[in-house]
Amino acid sequence: MLIVLNLGALCAQEFRCSVQVNYQKLMSTTQQFESTDKRIFESMKQALEDFINQRRWTTLEMQQQERIDCTFSLILNERTSLTDFKGQISVQMRRPVYNSSYTTGLFNYIETPDFMFVYNESQPLDYDPNTFYGNLSSAVAYYVYIMLGMYFDSFGQGGGEPFYEMSRTICQTADAQQQYKGWSGRESQKARYWFMENHTNSAYAALHSVYYQYHRLGLDMMTSDQKQARQNILGALDLLKQVHRTRSGLLSVQQFVDVKISELVSIFTPAPADEQKQVYDIIKDVSPINASKLKGFATK
Repeated sequence: MLIVLNLGALCAQEFRCSVQVNYQKLMSTTQQFESTDKRIFESMKQALEDFINQRRWTTLEMQQQERIDCTFSLILNERTSLTDFKGQISVQMRRPVYNSSYTTGLFNYIETPDFMFVYNESQPLDYDPNTFYGNLSSAVAYYVYIMLGMYFDSFGQGGGEPFYEMSRTICQTADAQQQYKGWSGRESQKARYWFMENHTNSAYAALHSVYYQYHRLGLDMMTSDQKQARQNILGALDLLKQVHRTRSGLLSVQQFVDVKISELVSIFTPAPADEQKQVYDIIKDVSPINASKLKGFATK
């Protein structure tokens, strides 16, 4: 599936993103806070919504009902000057399931609370993959392309690959500044870098198939053939296990299980005992911390 990117256009939309800027911690600390400062945070929220929703990130023509639902939250922890902030990013994305009103989580991630950025309400948020305009716009654009990658992987085999490549460019451009945390794989296993690395490293190529098989061949088939749909989901989980055994502890594998664990309980609770046992065994191997949520399946 070939998707051609147009990075400069600003006239179409792929996202229907709700942005939240939480500044409660600034109000409850000893940092100076004036009631008039609320205007700055409202401006920040609007600037982020416009940046995500009004920019054209691809050349795909998407109808209003096809726009991608997501939530971007910015939790502010510190304000060291009028324009310098420190906080935490939270990103969630949902995907519609074919022939139903159900939406499934695709991405749900909260960063560590050390995200530093500059926001000046007199300057618009600018972005170019090969130019570093600021940590805020780069981080948001990075997650936009990670979400696009996961979303299109879930609809077509390898459909997300060009978007992950864009996230790689953003990551490399930001890391070259050596100014902000989160862009280097040398920092921690939860650095922003790893979502990009996990989806562009050929050693984990099966990860793309996990999204496709779980969603397009699994959830999208639930209304027409539940038995086959469950088998395809089991196949996706088996692929996830293969990726895990290539390298344990991958951030993207853990994120996938964290998002899907409750859904797996719902899907396989009415399933035969042997299928429940397969799900439990795979999750116990891939993400032991989540296995307790399937303990009812363990004795099957």
